[in-house]
Amino acid sequence: MTNDQSRRDFLKKSALTTAGIGFGAMAFSPKSYGRILGANDRVNVGIVGFSDRCRGALVPAMQIHAKEMNFQFTAVSDIWSRRRDEAQAFVKERAGVDIAACRNNEELYDRKDVDVVIISTADFQHALHCKEAVEAGRDAYVEKPFAETMADNRAAKEAVLRTGKIVQVGSQRRSGLNYHQAHDFIKAGKFGDIVAVEMTWNVNQPGRWRRADLVNQIRKEDTDWDRYQMNRPKTDWDPRKYLEFRLFWPYSSGIPGQWMAHQIDTVHWFTDLPHPRSVAANGGIYLWKDGRQNFDTMTAVFDYGPLNDKSKGFQVIYSSRFTNSAGGTKEIYYSNAGELNLDTNKISPNGGLSANQARAMGLKENLLPEMALGEAVQVETGANTGADPMTSAHMRNWMECVRSRKKPNADVMAGYNHSIANIMTTAALRTGQFVTFDEEKQEVMAGGKVFQY
Repeated sequence: MTNDQSRRDFLKKSALTTAGIGFGAMAFSPKSYGRILGANDRVNVGIVGFSDRCRGALVPAMQIHAKEMNFQFTAVSDIWSRRRDEAQAFVKERAGVDIAACRNNEELYDRKDVDVVIISTADFQHALHCKEAVEAGRDAYVEKPFAETMADNRAAKEAVLRTGKIVQVGSQRRSGLNYHQAHDFIKAGKFGDIVAVEMTWNVNQPGRWRRADLVNQIRKEDTDWDRYQMNRPKTDWDPRKYLEFRLFWPYSSGIPGQWMAHQIDTVHWFTDLPHPRSVAANGGIYLWKDGRQNFDTMTAVFDYGPLNDKSKGFQVIYSSRFTNSAGGTKEIYYSNAGELNLDTNKISPNGGLSANQARAMGLKENLLPEMALGEAVQVETGANTGADPMTSAHMRNWMECVRSRKKPNADVMAGYNHSIANIMTTAALRTGQFVTFDEEKQEVMAGGKVFQY
């Protein structure tokens, strides 16, 4: 056996022992693989999982800035042979370069020409693939949801903080101009105390997250089903859970991880609150009865506020459905003086305390001025989001931070915190229990018990 083979076997065994999981993660030392990039050094980019999101948004977003920032794709890792071939062809067409195809992440991280990675694998894989990347000495752009269980969430956060790698979580609202202006307005005290938030994400899409044609085409022998399942309970081959994973728990929480995670993240950002104090939720599969396990309709009610002062706080109501698109995507913050509407992109006195109502209680009128935020960025709800301006800005922020070593807009703590809200909501939906969070254990508690699967 060669020295290189011995080294790889040792690292694999060490990682499995440390993580307690059997998916082949490798505990590479950052000192062995990380390097300080000079201002003129090219940054070589690996793709971990050539998904629809990667094809439709992430690769195009990076290509917008690649020449100026001197970033170039060099390799792709995907356990399905078809996706490897598609990635090579797509990057050749878009970037004009040939990239190497790796059957798995061990092969990718054995390469010397991969400095950073874009992770766009299945929802439940994000956190552990992020952990794997930073322990291999690579900075990472990792799609949201950051994690779907607290065990994965804690493991990934610890690895990122320990290694000091630059990680941007795909919560791209944090790079939107209008969201930054909303944040600054609230943080400056001009809005007043938040008293309520209403959020919706409604579509009428029976085919959302369905991949019927591909389900009929994929063959088990062309991929690695055992590796795909990572640390989830092992089951027999199921092409739907491989390709339509967003419809099946524990491969995805569905709506909470995919859509709510984006919107609830702004609550944490605007308030500096790490997570809800409690969540109650309900939902069901009311129309699209196609074998899915995750709900097509849901509503969650959150209690937010200081963790050590229950006398202060506000409520967030989140609702979403696949079955009727009326109402669309909304994010509205309310104070006693009016509203901040991130759909119309305006601040207004709508609903604020009028003079007549104030006078009756010896109070003064409390009304916000009419004003516009920065240019609104359209939130795309189609299946293919494309290189939209917000994703482009978010990708550029990460690229700049890779070079400057500054904290990106959506760092690991943003991902960790939105994942707590996601997991709390999932627990409430799946158990029907009132859900809280144990600060000491860093665990989601449903009905007084730790929630996992």
